[in-house]
Amino acid sequence: MATKGLDYSELYAKDLPPAAGPWEGVYPYNFTTGHGSPDLIPIDGFIESVTRALKREGRNLAVYYSNGGPMGNLALREFLVKKLRKYRGINVTVDEVMICSGSTQCILLINETLLEPGDTVITEMFTYAGALRNAQRRKANTIGIPLDDDGMRVDILESTLADLRSKGIRPKYIYTIPTCQNPTGTNLPMDRRREMLRISQEYGVPILEDECYADLIFDGEWEHAIRSLDDTNHVLHIGSFSKSLAPGVRLGYIVAPQGVMNQMLASKIDVGTNMVTPLMVADFLENNYEEHIETVRDMLHRKRDVLIASVREHFGPTVEFYEPRGGMLMWFKFPEGVDTSKPLEAAKKEGVIYNPGADWSADPKNHGSNYIRICYGLPSEDQIRGGIERLAKVFHQEVGIP
Repeated sequence: MATKGLDYSELYAKDLPPAAGPWEGVYPYNFTTGHGSPDLIPIDGFIESVTRALKREGRNLAVYYSNGGPMGNLALREFLVKKLRKYRGINVTVDEVMICSGSTQCILLINETLLEPGDTVITEMFTYAGALRNAQRRKANTIGIPLDDDGMRVDILESTLADLRSKGIRPKYIYTIPTCQNPTGTNLPMDRRREMLRISQEYGVPILEDECYADLIFDGEWEHAIRSLDDTNHVLHIGSFSKSLAPGVRLGYIVAPQGVMNQMLASKIDVGTNMVTPLMVADFLENNYEEHIETVRDMLHRKRDVLIASVREHFGPTVEFYEPRGGMLMWFKFPEGVDTSKPLEAAKKEGVIYNPGADWSADPKNHGSNYIRICYGLPSEDQIRGGIERLAKVFHQEVGIP
């Protein structure tokens, strides 16, 4: 009998990311990740929809692909075609929409299709950490473009692409979150959206438009998607139901030209996205979308206001922030020289968890260490108040601020 177990470390693939630690459990004041509010889950509506959908189509679960084939549930794609036309200005057919297991799988499929080691991708300087990690895992070079209160600086985007062209480098795509940007909360105005598309066309670099937060604008006018302006196949558009319904539904979608879609399908080796959840979601959204999404927006609006008031009360003028018009997160800037990762362990001991800014930076050595991201979708209004009060005390003890 062996006295020692097999050492799997000798068998690991090369260049793996650092191993994840054990799950730390649930923190009372959780300001990380795009969680939704338990109070907003439409349980009764889900029960009605899944019951109705399974009675109608449940026997189709006997095969890997039901109606819709590998592109995903046809009813859900038909709903998306109507929703994208009405709310995002995008005119597509069901053949240009594919259902995935969350928008992150959409990014993975696009990267699988487009990226090779040594390729270059353009992102906002601060952006979705999952997109950065996957591109870098594939040994792509990520170049971050600065943002201001109107999102990505498209003037710097153009000068960056011109410089790269002079070096013989053609990036594979420009990744942008133009609506309720993660983590900054900014919204790209229509003039910048048009200019970004013009730049994309001039330099032959497609845009990967991530609009997983676009349903959550609760203050002011909506800007149509960049994809709505595009008639030259320069924009790959992705979205998600994780923020408007619940992260646990694990559903996202890609809008892409048929040729690109066919290539991505060759890499989508999960033999089809879960079939029960799309059945339920398609039925629920067809009957309840507008009423439900208004409820979600109203609660997020209140929580944003509570977060702003709490930060002003407990941090005062020490931190700067942009007041987002939607979404479920805010981005806070501390004075230069503050490393926001240092108080994290002390904050956890107080039951508070947050995202240090460097994790969301395309250039973490030079940008982001004095920022934090606070997600306000999950905690209640009382938890927001109590958590920010505790966080301010921890920052004062650990770094002397405020």
